[in-house]
This record gives sequence, structure tokens and C-alpha cells, in this order.
Amino acid sequence: MRHGASVVTANKALLAEDGVTLFEAAERAGADLYFEAAVAGAIPIIRPLRESLVGDEITSVMGIVNGTTNYILDRMDTGTISFAEALQEAQKLGYAEADPTADVEGFDAAAKAAILASLAFHTRVTGADVYREGITSVTPADVASAHDIGCVVKLLAICQLSPPGPAPAERTVSVRVHPAMIPRSHPLAAVGDAYNAVFVESMSAGRLMFYGPGAGGSPTASAVLGDLVTVARNRLRGAVGPGESSYAARPVSKIGSVMTRYYVSLEVADVVGVLATIADVFAEHGVSIETVRQNGRGADAQLVLVTHPAHDAALSATVQALRGLDVVRHVTSVMRVEGD
Repeated sequence: MRHGASVVTANKALLAEDGVTLFEAAERAGADLYFEAAVAGAIPIIRPLRESLVGDEITSVMGIVNGTTNYILDRMDTGTISFAEALQEAQKLGYAEADPTADVEGFDAAAKAAILASLAFHTRVTGADVYREGITSVTPADVASAHDIGCVVKLLAICQLSPPGPAPAERTVSVRVHPAMIPRSHPLAAVGDAYNAVFVESMSAGRLMFYGPGAGGSPTASAVLGDLVTVARNRLRGAVGPGESSYAARPVSKIGSVMTRYYVSLEVADVVGVLATIADVFAEHGVSIETVRQNGRGADAQLVLVTHPAHDAALSATVQALRGLDVVRHVTSVMRVEGD
């Protein structure tokens, strides 16, 4: 860049960790920095956020941005196999590396989420700002439980702008990556195999869906070549494309303040008053229960609850308190529930 060269890159980790330095260098040199291939392979998502929707107010970006984890979770859902078995399949097909840590622990998706949030909300977001959970703890029982309530488990990158309040308080940005249950009616639920999809919501354009192959040599090459052509056209015109847009500089909130829902499955003692005892714990933490179902009797007694939206910190504290109850033998599953 110091020598006037423009740069096209697919290095999402570098952009998420040190994008500010790159953008500043590009601006000083009057050079272009393009990175369509860094997120979701051939899917054109960077350019729409960076250019097409720049006049709109984006309120949410939620997507499946890692093909390896989507393949694994899809196989666990459709093939009723374990995480280890699905991972082995993914490695044989070339979807997963010999060391799959970056994918299955959510590091790859977190870097992409940081890039998407930075563009969508005109705010500098790094990988360190992203709350991250991987999929290694997702069990066939979790997948089956999701199926029972009409949901599917996906590793989601979720970037949200807090809604405006009655007072002119500063709006915040939240960015997180974690497995979640989403209704099978949601557009992202139908994304199978190693495909990616990004669901964007904005004030004027409404809901937009970007879908396609998120990895692989040819899809990545398509995105890189598109950027190269754009850079060449800019050079012929003596112009440069858009640089960093961070004018909003909104604070990035922690996971505890995020509003979400929880799915909680409990093995409980089959005694009178157990439901009332558990409901009291939810009430003490200000968490409202949306649905509750009891399965089995005696030693097999199980309660399955889905909450209304609440702060993640309150939900987490509720689960911790449930673990300390004498009537709760085991908290078998806890997972966030996203989507309408």
C-alpha cells in the first residue's frame, strides 16, 4: 500500500484483529482495500453492506457463516449421528481441517461476525469484542430436543443494534457467535450441507437473505476475481472505492446485557410442588416462562422449559440457581433460542 498498490484479501482473521491499521494505510496511500472473499465465500454480502445499504439503517445481521459447522449440525439433525461422527465425515469430504479448532470452536465465525458488525453499524468491532461459543458440546439429545419444539440447531453469528429508547441514550452494538435453536420456519433453518446464508434486517429495505456456497476454491476465487476487477476499474478511472466507515463509534455491549431466550431441560424429582419450586427460581431472577412441558414419571421425570426474552445475565443466573436445587437432579441441556 505504501507503494500505491491496492490489496484484495480473504484473510478474515487479519481484518478482524487489525483492520483499522489496514484501512488507515489504504487511506494514506490512496489505495483500495477489498475483501469480499473474507466472509461467506462467493456470497456477495460485503459489497451490499459497504455500498448498497449504506443509506439505510441496518438493525440486525444474523447468519450461518461457517460451512464446516453447518455441515456437522445438519448431519446431526438429518442423520441422527453424534458430533464426532459428523466431524469425521466433514474431514473426509474436505470440509474440515485435520485440526478443526478454528471452525468448531467458533473462531472463524467470530472473525467474520466482527467484520459484518463493523460494516453494518459503522463501528470498529474486533474479534475480541465477539462473544463466542463453539459446537463441540452440542449433543444428539440437544438436536432431538430442538426437533421436538419445531426447531433446528445452527451455529449463528448474530450482530444487533439495540433499539432506540424513550430517552436519547446511546444505542449499542452486540456481536455474538454460539449454537442456537431457531424455528424451522425461519429462512436460515433450511440452509443445509456446507452452505452459508446471511439474513439482514434494515429500516427501509426490510428483510434480505443472501445465500450460497460459503467456502471452497471456486467460490472464493469468484469473490477474489470480482474484487480484482473492481480495483482495476477504479484504477482506470483514477478513483478509489469506499474506505473504513466508523463514524457511529457505538459501544459494544457484553453478552450479559443481550436480550435472548433460553431452552432449558431438567431431570427433576417427581414430587408434589416441583414445578412451583422451579417457577419461583425463574421469577426471582425476573425471567418469564413461555412454555413448560413435563415428560416421563418417577426416575425419568423431565421438565422442558422455553423462556420469554430476558437479559442473558438473568437467564444464566437462573440456570445456575436451578443447579443448586434439591429437586433438580441434572440440568441436561441449555441453549439459546433465536429467530421469530
